[in-house]
Amino acid sequence: MALQMLCLRAAMPKSASSSSASLAGAVLPVRIGFKPLTDCAPLLVARELKLFTKHGVKVDLSCEVGWATIREKLLYGQLDAAHAIAGLALAMRLGLSSPPCRVVAPFVFNLHGNAITLSEDLWNRGVRDAASLKKLIRSTPTRRFTFSTVSKFSSHYFMLRQWLKAGGIDVDHEVRIVVLPPTQIVGNLHAGLIDGGCVGEPYNSAAVASGAGWIVATSEQLAPNHPEKVFLTTESFVEKHPDQITGIIAALRESCAFCDVPENRPEVARILIRSGCFHHQNEDILRRSLCGPLDLGHGKIADTSAFHIFRRRDANEPTGERGRWLLEQFVTHGLITPGERAEAARALADCWTSNILPLPQTAAAKPTRKPNIKHKESAQA
Repeated sequence: MALQMLCLRAAMPKSASSSSASLAGAVLPVRIGFKPLTDCAPLLVARELKLFTKHGVKVDLSCEVGWATIREKLLYGQLDAAHAIAGLALAMRLGLSSPPCRVVAPFVFNLHGNAITLSEDLWNRGVRDAASLKKLIRSTPTRRFTFSTVSKFSSHYFMLRQWLKAGGIDVDHEVRIVVLPPTQIVGNLHAGLIDGGCVGEPYNSAAVASGAGWIVATSEQLAPNHPEKVFLTTESFVEKHPDQITGIIAALRESCAFCDVPENRPEVARILIRSGCFHHQNEDILRRSLCGPLDLGHGKIADTSAFHIFRRRDANEPTGERGRWLLEQFVTHGLITPGERAEAARALADCWTSNILPLPQTAAAKPTRKPNIKHKESAQA
């Protein structure tokens, strides 16, 4: 089917259909950084379907190495915006691990999208869940088991610690948690340098396909409806380029709607592969979490209807409930003290909002669908 026909099948907000005129001041490309993860799909799809052009914006997408790189480039003006972990908004606003920066997150790319993958060595030694991992740890006092996360400010870090704690493991003394870029988890599992980790797709599926690991839990199970990636920019950029920000958000809303339609998911996977950003991956690996079923390893599979949520459940809105979840994770996992909660809540209110946008932003209008679409949105909700 032609790409243009696929576009017609997308569930697209009515408000995002009539801004093709060039926007004032949109001369230089807006530099947007991203990590090669499955949930960067709205950015790559928007470029492929020329949605940025449709909304009068010139965009230059930059594939980056890690979240620390994205943070530094935002901080020093080498990027204008980024597809970023949700917790980076609050961390940068508070000046955690970097000078304070008045960033804002007016748009959420997606809910869910991660999983915890453990090594084949742990499977062979009888680990099946956090409780059996605890038994192995206690029976192996001479070894410090090591697990990876992508950032201390990410949902991955929160959920990995939550999962370990649920099994009775003392996360501060019995295990080691290290920070690794998502692209390095498979190699480190193969080399035996880590025993597992929490990472976004497609790297859990890549670990399973290569025989390096198996999936023990998904983020949908661990933290239902958690915000995952956001569109992160600075107050100053919004103030100087309001038309461009408005156009980018309109394009991303339309792209997220496209990405959430089940029939479009195979094309989404093809677009990701064609981007050239997913080195050493193939379309089959990307389709596992986008289209399903998700291969967990060792003969187990999981449904993926809610593994990636790009638009359903008002996914694109930085709601107060989602913001409060982030704040509580920062306190629970020791990134800020309970005494710093009030200051952090004020910072969150300033950065975690769509009110910064030049035009009033409300939840996207309900989509209209062609009669021949078989899968209803409610079937995946």
